[in-house]
Amino acid sequence: MSTPHTQQPTDLHFETATLLDSCCELVRRHVLLTSEQLNVLAVWILHTWAIEAADFTPYLHITAPEKECGKSRVLDVLETVVRKPEKTGGMSAAALMRTVNSDSPTLLLDEVDTTFKGNRDVAEAVRGILNEGFRRGGNIRRCKPPDWEVQTFHVFCPKALAGIGRVPDTIASRSITVEMRRKRKSESVEDFRMRDAKIAAIPLVERLLAWSESEAIETLRGARPEFPDGFKDRQQDVSEPLLAIADFAGSEWPARIRQSLSVILGAEVSEDTSLGVTLLSGIRNIFRTRSGMDSDRILSAELASVLREIEGSPWPDWDNGRGLNANGLAKRLKPYGIHPGTVRISSGTGKGYKREDFTDAWERYLPPAPEEPIPSVTPVTTPVDIVDCSPFKAVTDSHVTEWPIRESPRQSSAVTAVTAAKGEAGQSESKRFVSGVL
Repeated sequence: MSTPHTQQPTDLHFETATLLDSCCELVRRHVLLTSEQLNVLAVWILHTWAIEAADFTPYLHITAPEKECGKSRVLDVLETVVRKPEKTGGMSAAALMRTVNSDSPTLLLDEVDTTFKGNRDVAEAVRGILNEGFRRGGNIRRCKPPDWEVQTFHVFCPKALAGIGRVPDTIASRSITVEMRRKRKSESVEDFRMRDAKIAAIPLVERLLAWSESEAIETLRGARPEFPDGFKDRQQDVSEPLLAIADFAGSEWPARIRQSLSVILGAEVSEDTSLGVTLLSGIRNIFRTRSGMDSDRILSAELASVLREIEGSPWPDWDNGRGLNANGLAKRLKPYGIHPGTVRISSGTGKGYKREDFTDAWERYLPPAPEEPIPSVTPVTTPVDIVDCSPFKAVTDSHVTEWPIRESPRQSSAVTAVTAAKGEAGQSESKRFVSGVL
């Protein structure tokens, strides 16, 4: 992991670190989170006050498998301390875009899972705001009645969204996921009352406001932080503004936020949020385990059937419980430039795929596969008495079976079957010999 450049401590750097500590303590009092999640939320709170210095704004996706896990409580706590909070769970599409355009608030979206399943106009408005509002300068254009002139809505602003389950992949890639769990009976936090919490947070908010008007913002605008090893382009975009703030704070915060982001974003990569990537990975594993004459090709129906048998995959329940079939498989693979064709296998001919159809997509979208183990060759220890090999010669007749050679990255060289040459008396001379794979 790269080591960030350390800054000389000043009063402003010390105040930044102190603000981060205070934000951590505020969230910890009312919500049960891991230390990594607390670190990210603390830096994200300062990010809302330093939004003018950022080119990207990472979204917080606060999710849980069930209700009553504290998702809404996180938004409540954030509402007391972030810059210009705007919490909503049921605003119309028109009001939402105009609010974001005119106020540039910190948007706190609750029940986002029901939003995407509800009113279509609102769902599309939220999707557009989240897709376009990740980058500075992001905007949405709409025609405004009655003369239908084109109006531009600027939608770049900090956003946190809470809901059960997943969000669309395009939004997930712009987010830092905070996974919540229901409290055990042995666990507890302080009671939360919004009116009391807002009053208690006033001194911290005043300090944050003063910090946002200091020279720290101009310094952050020119920051170019070093990223943890292995972060890809989108992960760098998501983490850049948070890393810049942690580096400015100094002390232990540069190391803390890098470790926290590596844990959270690394877990998201390993879980793999894309169904397409999940499909490509499953197909690669299927080809890696195939053997025999048809190891490099497979019929569409068979491939879909094997995918449905993968435990824990989405394919058995695909298409409203009917399962993934050949047509559905073709539709999922089409965006990757993979199409079924006529393939010949040992049992006949039909529509299917060859291994080579997938190699380009595997290289582009999947991490390198572990090396396949190379079969070990057990040396022959039994003495073999072959003094003269001249009586042996290769023959081709009806008694010799042709061995097929697999077309694979590592082809085997088959030894041609041999038979003993007849001697002068017309009888085969018995000789011991070894045949096998070279």
